[in-house]
Amino acid sequence: MSTATFDFSGRHALITGGTSGIGAGIARGFADAGATVTALGLDSAAAIPYPGVTLVEADVTDQAQLDSVVAGLERIDAVVTCAGLIRRSEEHDPEVFAEVLNVNLTGTMRTLTAAKAKLVESGGAAVAIASILTFAAGPLVPGYSASKGGVKQLVQSLAGAWAPEGVRINTIAPGWINTPLTDAHRTNYGAYADEAMGRASGPRWSRTVPLLRCRALRDRCTARGRWGLSGGLSDWKADERCDRKAHGLSGRIAR
Repeated sequence: MSTATFDFSGRHALITGGTSGIGAGIARGFADAGATVTALGLDSAAAIPYPGVTLVEADVTDQAQLDSVVAGLERIDAVVTCAGLIRRSEEHDPEVFAEVLNVNLTGTMRTLTAAKAKLVESGGAAVAIASILTFAAGPLVPGYSASKGGVKQLVQSLAGAWAPEGVRINTIAPGWINTPLTDAHRTNYGAYADEAMGRASGPRWSRTVPLLRCRALRDRCTARGRWGLSGGLSDWKADERCDRKAHGLSGRIAR
């Protein structure tokens, strides 16, 4: 897929969770736009190689690993934090809840703080991947929902703190994207999930919207630049909540 409208030639992008799913699509989008890309992830040896993308084994729960990767990069112009964990039906256990937050929320903070100095040097930008569950929490995933809500607040906080140094930070909140992480959603929600995934498909937006948020300095948007890409899911969830309230049906959400 062409990203000819974006030119990141001579720039370097760092993507966490960049070896699979949404993160891999974003990494490839930056590479297609001329950037050199470092894509971090677990089990990077099993990831599919792509021209212009260097795959690096790294864990966002390990600050030392992140610091080491950043130290080895000459420059960083764009950061996208996409590493994520969901433990469907298990997150009501406080230990599992904490594990999910450690990856999704604290991992985002670790990555951004590790890269901050080089973003300041380049006048760069960062995008944190949130979720539609930032705004419409899922009953089976309290940890994931809380972590993505936290990502939104974290970005607003850091954007205000780092703006005087010339660093922009924004969030993107996708809905269902067709990746292995959403297999359970496809099973539980069937045809509706297929429809939502088709309307906000990964290849289309992952190679355009993150690049748009990280483009040249003429884009001044920070903190408030939240993009929701739900494929209609947010409207459906709102309708479902209204329906449950009206009819007293607490079990309408598929389990």
